[in-house]
Amino acid sequence: MSGTTISNEQHKQKMQRRKEVQDQRLADKKADKGLIIVNTGNGKGKTTAALGMVMRSLGHGYKVAIVQFIKGAWEPAEKAVLGKWEDQLEFHAMGEGFTWETQDRERDIEKAAAAWSTSLEYILNPEYRLVLLDEVNIALKLGYLDVDTVIDGLAQKPEDSHVILTGRGAPETLIAIADLVTEMSLIKHPFREQGIKAQPGIEF
Repeated sequence: MSGTTISNEQHKQKMQRRKEVQDQRLADKKADKGLIIVNTGNGKGKTTAALGMVMRSLGHGYKVAIVQFIKGAWEPAEKAVLGKWEDQLEFHAMGEGFTWETQDRERDIEKAAAAWSTSLEYILNPEYRLVLLDEVNIALKLGYLDVDTVIDGLAQKPEDSHVILTGRGAPETLIAIADLVTEMSLIKHPFREQGIKAQPGIEF
């Protein structure tokens, strides 16, 4: 018998102690609070994770807005699915594609400014419980948007609403004011390792 094996009774006592600790932690926490959430890093899954929160919010009956800052030249499959919640969801694809495709910095800056203006309307609107700013971090990283302008806008959001900002290269000043930050790490990718292109249902 392994030295790490414990009896059912010992296991039960251990889990009871753990439950007491968890219950006390919950009792010590504050009430609900609207969060600023940042999904960043070089790994895949930043927008996908954010869309999971979008789905949860829609399932609770909340109103949600999504503004895409970079993508937009093509129709994402997500829009077709999320369109089923058109009474709860506003979706704006404000970009014109990836920056290496547009190759027009001034136009990219104009599009980013327009996307931020639209985003701010939803951020300030108390009817919207969740606002997703997809790929906004890239616009910040490339200097298409001023990070202080975005932070000032986030500071004005209603107390119980959530804002998610996705994209690699999130500025440190944005990370500093966020409530929840997740960094996706790239370990392996089929495009680099095997030369496999983006596929429907996986990347788009």
